[in-house]
Amino acid sequence: MPRHVLTGTRGAIAVLERSGPRPRYLALLVHGYGEHGGRYAELAGVLEGHGAAVFAPDHVGHGRSEGERVVIEDFEDVVDDVHSAAGLARSVHPGLPGRPGLPLVVIGHSMGGLIAARYAQRHGGRLAALVLSGPVIGDWALPGRLLAHEEIPDVPVSPAALSRDPAVGAAYAADPLVWHGPMKRPTLEAFERTLTRVAEEGDVGRLPVLWLHGDDDRLVPPAGSRVGVERLTAGTHTERIYPGARHEVFHETNRAEVFADVTRFLDRVVPS
Repeated sequence: MPRHVLTGTRGAIAVLERSGPRPRYLALLVHGYGEHGGRYAELAGVLEGHGAAVFAPDHVGHGRSEGERVVIEDFEDVVDDVHSAAGLARSVHPGLPGRPGLPLVVIGHSMGGLIAARYAQRHGGRLAALVLSGPVIGDWALPGRLLAHEEIPDVPVSPAALSRDPAVGAAYAADPLVWHGPMKRPTLEAFERTLTRVAEEGDVGRLPVLWLHGDDDRLVPPAGSRVGVERLTAGTHTERIYPGARHEVFHETNRAEVFADVTRFLDRVVPS
């Protein structure tokens, strides 16, 4: 996929692009903690085939972007970087002459769901739709548990918690762009602040929202996310909870079903 480089709030941000010759909408893929946009190549391919120009930024401290590994001091900066990626997408694919710009969809997974939710609160007036996958939103106990320790415990993500497909966990464990060390205090503190901020900043009005979650997600339990999603959408969202699925529904054994749910939702809500 083509790679762009943006000047981010705290260093250079790498952005992958995947698009056909005449896209009908723009999609921003907002990845999760410790990973990178390149892990979503299959989803990007599905969206490209559906008519999207797909842009996937690596957050500060992640993937091929600059910054100390997995340190995010303020998620507002990451929202700003995602907004810069949206500006890049609009400049590369401005749409047809005499017509308004292409509709923009934001798809956020896990930590990326928190970033995407905050993005929608700040810039929702320019969005056509929001998709949240296993989002860190609402009640999530992990930051508080880890911050209670004087030294942050090294509790790496178990690859088996990601998907029932063992190939997904194996690829994750072998990926040199994935962070496999402990979480860092500034990032955990930023998580707590942003969870509170998103809870306090109100709902996103009439913006169409699709919530996807595995019911066997032990990294970000769906019950805690439900609190945040219902608050963010005032209960007007569409949801798909997949029996037996783990944290990464875009990499799950039933991912064809997940992809179909996403494209059907976008067919319904994104202007043609």
